[in-house]
Amino acid sequence: MLDLRARYRDVRAFSRELAAPLAPEDMVVQSMPDVSPTKWHLAHTSWFFETFVVSEALAGYEPLDPAYAVLFNSYYNTIGAQFPRPRRGLLSRPTVEQVMAYRAHVDAKMEEVFAAGVSDALASVIEVGCHHEEQHQELLLTDIKHVFAQNPLHPRYQDALDERPGESPPLAWTRFDEGVREIGFEGAGFHFDNEGPRHRVFLESFSLASRPVSCGDYVAFIEDGGYGQHALWHSEGWAAVQEHGWAAPAYWKKTQDGWHVFTLRGLRPLNPAEPVAHVSWFEASAYAEWAGARLPTEAEWEVASADAGAEGAFVDDRRFHPKPSAAGELSGMFGDVWEWTASPYVPYPGYRALPGALGEYNGKFMANQYVLRGGACTTRRAHTRPTYRNFFPSGARWQLSGFRLAK
Repeated sequence: MLDLRARYRDVRAFSRELAAPLAPEDMVVQSMPDVSPTKWHLAHTSWFFETFVVSEALAGYEPLDPAYAVLFNSYYNTIGAQFPRPRRGLLSRPTVEQVMAYRAHVDAKMEEVFAAGVSDALASVIEVGCHHEEQHQELLLTDIKHVFAQNPLHPRYQDALDERPGESPPLAWTRFDEGVREIGFEGAGFHFDNEGPRHRVFLESFSLASRPVSCGDYVAFIEDGGYGQHALWHSEGWAAVQEHGWAAPAYWKKTQDGWHVFTLRGLRPLNPAEPVAHVSWFEASAYAEWAGARLPTEAEWEVASADAGAEGAFVDDRRFHPKPSAAGELSGMFGDVWEWTASPYVPYPGYRALPGALGEYNGKFMANQYVLRGGACTTRRAHTRPTYRNFFPSGARWQLSGFRLAK
């Protein structure tokens, strides 16, 4: 049986660990509208537990600061107003020290909640809160990477990796026969509401690549003029290439010594054996077209994941960067990089959002986004599973997003 108190303590401690290498000056910067300051992530996850657990469980509880209800509410209209997301970097107050005091306050109140006993209904909310904080741990890392990437000093979140570039294993294909399959979560254990209901799908026969597309593979696409061939691109993707001047994945830099990539461990030579990361859905789709293949649907990906081989790196490994792909069939489906699919993020048949404010968690975002699967080197190992549906707009590049091919 899940020890919910231990689970809560572990999640909260890991957030503190991830923030520990950062200076207060690092934690207040917002480098673009999609990025939130580290300080905001630490405060928002505390606001979640204060709002949805402590305020409900402790009679007569008064919030530590009523202003936090607006400053750190992300998108819950049921709860009330929110401070605009693109302006979170303007919140110089509360200070980092005050946010850490807020976390300590909420943790102390949560200990009172656990001591008093937790109902099944409240336990389910606490479990959602723990998974929610793990999502923000991933965002904390990808957001601070974007912040650091704007700095010409190339600051490091952690010490550099001592790893030599290599070659990825040859690409192979695993075939799956046509037939009716079932996808979606079913059974015991935690899952988000967007992972169900479990339902049947018919799949034509297909083949899936043995590993994600590597950095070496992607260099060949660049050198063949992939970013200059409009026929490979969707119209909106081609417009993005022109508007933003895309010529390589995010964080790649061409120098006299060849390609380099900015990582959480600083600027380093590109390793051709690593899965390519920080590409948009548009770039993944254009590469697939260039390679004479396509992106898998999320149903194909989930069915194939039952046969997955060696896993990649997760944040638990404290590597903070994808590791070179392993040889074998269907390696790296879990970890290293999130994998774009061809599937738009839409509800499964029979889906109904949860009642109340938590119903705003997933369902209202089911438009104009694509599904990614598998987790990344910034994801906690226990946080992902075959049915987990991540989602981002087709032009998003600041997440650890890669892809593998299908035919």
